[in-house]
Amino acid sequence: MKQKVKTASRIKTESFLPPPTQRPIKNMRAIYDVLYGFIPITEWEEQIINSPFFQRLRWIKQLGFANYIFPGAEHNRFAHVIGVMHSMDQMARALGLAVPDAELFDRKATHEAAMLHKSLRIAALLHDIGTFPFSHAIEYAYIRHGNDQRRATDPQKNLPNSHEHLGSFIIKNTDYDGGITQILNEYGFDVRMISKIIKGDSPHLIANQLMHSDLDADRMDYLLRDAHYTGIKYGQFDREYILANLVTFDAAPGQIAFGIRENAIHAVEDFLIARFSWYSQVIKNPGSAKFDIMSSHIAQAFLEKDLIHQFHDLLTMVEQKDERFFWWNDIYFMNRCQEVRFKKLMKNRQIAELNEMLLYRRPPKTVHHPLFSHRILPSNGTDQEKTKLIAQIQEYVAELQLFLKKQGTGQEWLFADLPEKDVVFTRGMNHIIKKRSTENLFKERDPIKVVSKRGNPSLLVERDNTLMKHLSGFINFVPNVYANESAIELLSANGLIED
Repeated sequence: MKQKVKTASRIKTESFLPPPTQRPIKNMRAIYDVLYGFIPITEWEEQIINSPFFQRLRWIKQLGFANYIFPGAEHNRFAHVIGVMHSMDQMARALGLAVPDAELFDRKATHEAAMLHKSLRIAALLHDIGTFPFSHAIEYAYIRHGNDQRRATDPQKNLPNSHEHLGSFIIKNTDYDGGITQILNEYGFDVRMISKIIKGDSPHLIANQLMHSDLDADRMDYLLRDAHYTGIKYGQFDREYILANLVTFDAAPGQIAFGIRENAIHAVEDFLIARFSWYSQVIKNPGSAKFDIMSSHIAQAFLEKDLIHQFHDLLTMVEQKDERFFWWNDIYFMNRCQEVRFKKLMKNRQIAELNEMLLYRRPPKTVHHPLFSHRILPSNGTDQEKTKLIAQIQEYVAELQLFLKKQGTGQEWLFADLPEKDVVFTRGMNHIIKKRSTENLFKERDPIKVVSKRGNPSLLVERDNTLMKHLSGFINFVPNVYANESAIELLSANGLIED
């Protein structure tokens, strides 16, 4: 008798799968997901999932330190990317890009349509393979730190310190047992094409849209998944109705793109409003954002003192199959924080205090001042008001820091968390026109297109009957300034901030 359950998260059995008329593949592999139920996977996808590079994602939380505020937010990147693969598959099927399951699950089916469908699923599965510990919180520290050359020997590894470039490096440079490159090559995939789809710059416009746009497979999953685990309802939307109303159109000679039918305008606007509210309420929540920015400052200080892996170290580990890369996850970072504190390796008082506060969940105080208030700002493609406001905040923060340095005891500290990215409903026409890469706006990857009954496309944000034409003109600007208690007391006593 064959063993049916191979691991706790991978099931190989027929009894839970769809009826035989929908399931031509015997003993189809499947993973059970909390949102979608059983998700069928191919043998090569199973090999990727079982690789050490992919298993690392089990130990990276999807929402960084959000679990310090939302205790249920313990879900990981591992489950998310499997969900993105499922969403990608459903979108491909809705758009007529899918091949029958008999071909999808057959390694010998290598014609163009089959390889596109398979490649879309693989790109979705691998799009976060280079995720940093605690996701974007630590990644921002690496980006700000830049390329550290203390031990760098290979100029070819002078890549931007982002999860996209790290993921691309993993996909293209692991041609050894257990490596992603070897698995992809073994099954006849174009490794560089997979990488390009993930980055959203492949020759296939519709593939780029499905992976990177205002309505993509990534967002289709994480909004519902994050809402489920945090308990916050803002991320919910009518997923099934949107899927049922996806449609393709000819964007240019030799290029097809996708949009939504006119009767789904309100559903897709609800999706965009859900995402806006989600980022505002959870990602930019002042409570959880405190811990993310604290960890980012700590990580940057550790990089400067060479107390954690430099980016070029990671690339070398990937290339040489150094097992330390597989341990580079949330546990690694928290262990380093504990070790640095226990061994007193960080002499900087502010970082040492931040480290202790992060370990024991002691949030800094929020600095209140009219200049630091949350605002809805106009965004017309130039963002002049936002740029001016950021300059004013930075100037005043510098004044407060100087005051603390001159009048304090050396124990006080203060820092600002200014938005790295805008929280928007979607980009408006002014921004699209300014940033366009072609005269044909329907070839632009990101904006959502609406397709009429006659098959004519238009941009969602240019239509008079949409909310987005008006809401796209605004951003949610959420600055935060944090300080320790002694700094708050000194600044308040001198009337420099609000009580």
